Amino acid sequence: MTADFLFDRPRKPAGLFGKSFSIALLLAGYSALCWLAFSESLRNWEKVWDYRETFWNGWLTTVQISAAALVLSSLIGGATALARRSNFLPLRYTAIAYVETVRGLPLMVLVLFGFYGVANALGWQDRVSAGIVILSLFSGAYIAEMIRSGIESVGRSQWDSARAIGLTPTQTYRFVVFPQVLRQILPPLAGQFSSLIKDSSLLYIIGIPELTFAANQVNSATYSTFESFVPLGICYLLLTLPVSLWTKRLEKKIRYET
Repeated sequence: MTADFLFDRPRKPAGLFGKSFSIALLLAGYSALCWLAFSESLRNWEKVWDYRETFWNGWLTTVQISAAALVLSSLIGGATALARRSNFLPLRYTAIAYVETVRGLPLMVLVLFGFYGVANALGWQDRVSAGIVILSLFSGAYIAEMIRSGIESVGRSQWDSARAIGLTPTQTYRFVVFPQVLRQILPPLAGQFSSLIKDSSLLYIIGIPELTFAANQVNSATYSTFESFVPLGICYLLLTLPVSLWTKRLEKKIRYET
């Protein structure tokens, strides 16, 4: 068995049998989960239902934090990626130090240090806004590396051609580089956005009443761990699946246009 056979041979589109088998497998898995969730009479769904407003408020907080962090982390990542390519050495080395430091530390450490260390020292008591900034700085480091690698994947000949026809550096980035970069980084960027939404669950450790915080509250009040965390998983799927589907659709559109 050769490497060509394993990796380079293009895959054939799934036929009717393959699609039907996949759908049947998914339905069987969901059916098994539903059976586990509702078959036992000891499940305390009624108690958990009484706390539906707590879940709703936590879900709204998670949506707000995730949306703000998605925008801010994208701006931070784009600016850092350009800074890493700057000819101004202090700016370049500052960007490198930021990226390597953040990527080398667990998010939990950054959340605790960022809020109880930095934010408290600055008198910043708004936990939600502090959590958004910390989450954005964490995700922005990874986005910066994605954008930087995408920029460096553009061939040198294209930079020279853009310069030869009189494009300014800004025009080169706008019309030549960024369209190709977006096509290259869209799949990993979608994964990073989904991870950011899930990473927001760690903000409960600084007392932000987001979705995981709400699930822990319900679990503490009802002693129904399974019933408290099943809605948690469903709510996160409702947030991450649309991001994944939208990016796949955008990726197909970009490939069609280019």
